Amino acid sequence: MKIYSSGHNPLDLVNHTRVITGFVLLGFLSLLPSFQLLLCSFLSICYVFTLVGNLCIVLAVLLDSQFSRLPMYILLENFSGLEICYVTTTVPSMLFDLTSPLPDAISFHGCFLQFYFFFSMGTTESFLLSAMALDRYLAICHPLRYSELMSQRFCCILAASCWASGFLWFLAPIILISQLHFCGSNILDHFICDPGPLLASSCTPAPGTELAFYSLSSTAIFSPFLFIVSSYATLLWTVMRLPSSTGRRKAFSTCTSHMLVVSLFYGSIMATYVAPKSSGGSNKVVTLFYSVLTPLLNPLIYIVDAKQLGTRVQ
Repeated sequence: MKIYSSGHNPLDLVNHTRVITGFVLLGFLSLLPSFQLLLCSFLSICYVFTLVGNLCIVLAVLLDSQFSRLPMYILLENFSGLEICYVTTTVPSMLFDLTSPLPDAISFHGCFLQFYFFFSMGTTESFLLSAMALDRYLAICHPLRYSELMSQRFCCILAASCWASGFLWFLAPIILISQLHFCGSNILDHFICDPGPLLASSCTPAPGTELAFYSLSSTAIFSPFLFIVSSYATLLWTVMRLPSSTGRRKAFSTCTSHMLVVSLFYGSIMATYVAPKSSGGSNKVVTLFYSVLTPLLNPLIYIVDAKQLGTRVQ
C-alpha cells in the first residue's frame, strides 16, 4: 500500500523539513533474487509447519477432557496459541516482501501496531515460559502438594496474568516512541518496525524514551530468565537426590527439553535487545531466528515434554 505523498518515490530519503508519515522496511532486499526465493520457500515451509504443529496441540487439549484438566496442558495450550499469533505478525508480511521487487511500505500507524503486537507477544511468551517452569518445579519438587498448589483455577489465572502483563508491558514506551518527531530517513533496515531503526529516525535524541524502552526490555528478559534458572537449579538439586535412576532420567529429560526452548528464545533476544548496537544485518538474522525458528521447534519439543510431565503428575 502507498502511504507517501504524491511525487515522492518510497525509496527516497525524506529531507529534514518533511515529517515522516510512513516507513519503508528494507527486509532482505539486499539478498540476491535466488537467495530471496530460497528464503521465501524456507519461511513458507516453517510457517505452515508452525501453524499445523501448534494448532494440533491446541485442538488436542481442547478436545481431550483429561488434558484440559492438567495445568501443564492448560499452559501448553496458551503457549501454542500464542505462537500461532506470534509468527502471523511477521511471516506473512515477510513472504510478501520476498516476492515483491520493491521493499515494503508501511503506514505510520501500521508500523507501531506491528511494533506493539510483536513485542507484546514476545513478552507474553517470556512470562509463559516462566509459568511453565514454575509448573515443573512444583510437580517435581512438591509432588504431594502439586494439585493443591497448581490447581486448575490458579493455572488459568496464571495464564491470564501472563497475557495481560505481556500486552501492558510495552504500552507506555511504545506510545512515547510514537510521539517522537520523525524527520530523518524513512527507510528502516529491518523486516519489522524495530525500536533501534525507529529511534535512529527521530529528529532529536530521546535518551529518556530509549532508556525506558531498553530498561523494560531488559527487565522482561532477565527477570523471567533468572526465575527459570533459579527454579531449575532447585529442581535439579531435588532430582539428583532421587533414589530411582529411572525417576532421575525422566526428570532430566523434562528439564532438558524445556531448557532447550528457554535457551533458544532468551539467548537470541538477549543478543538483540540487550546489545542493541549490533549491525542491522545481524539483528535481522537473530530476530528471524527467535520469531520463526523457535516457534517451529516448540511443538516438537513440548509434545514430548508434556507427555512426560503429564504421566508424572497424574
